[in-house]
Amino acid sequence: MASFNKVILVGNLTRDVELRQTPGGSAVCEIGLAVNRSWFNKNTQQREEDVTFIDVTLWGRTAEVARDYLSKGRSVLIEGRLQLDQWDDRETGQKRSKLKVVGENMTMLGSGNGGNGGGQQQGYQQPQQNQQYQQPTGNDGWDQPAGAQGWQPDLDNVPF
Repeated sequence: MASFNKVILVGNLTRDVELRQTPGGSAVCEIGLAVNRSWFNKNTQQREEDVTFIDVTLWGRTAEVARDYLSKGRSVLIEGRLQLDQWDDRETGQKRSKLKVVGENMTMLGSGNGGNGGGQQQGYQQPQQNQQYQQPTGNDGWDQPAGAQGWQPDLDNVPF
């Protein structure tokens, strides 16, 4: 039986990043992500919006980069997987569970709201106006499929 667990989210941070260390010395942080969805309601003839708040856990160097460059309100793209945490409530003894995202890749978007990041998303270089491009020859990444290493989605044309 096959299975696949992949999540891609684009949203804004709901709070500043607080980094912690595990007893083994690994960096970890929990970030809150607000993901908006908008649609046109045919009954009311109005545009409506819904917000979903998602907890994301980042580990290692990704958590350290998040602490250094992200702040509340900053846009970010997270790629990761879903994980179900389960525990017993200390006060009531009831079983509790929470679905969250474990981030495996993070891309900072935009200039941020007060963040230290630059004016462009990480790993993306904005072409200068009137600059001409020629498709390179050879195996330098241009001919790789969409899921290949180094591929970045074109988020400038996504209807969010």
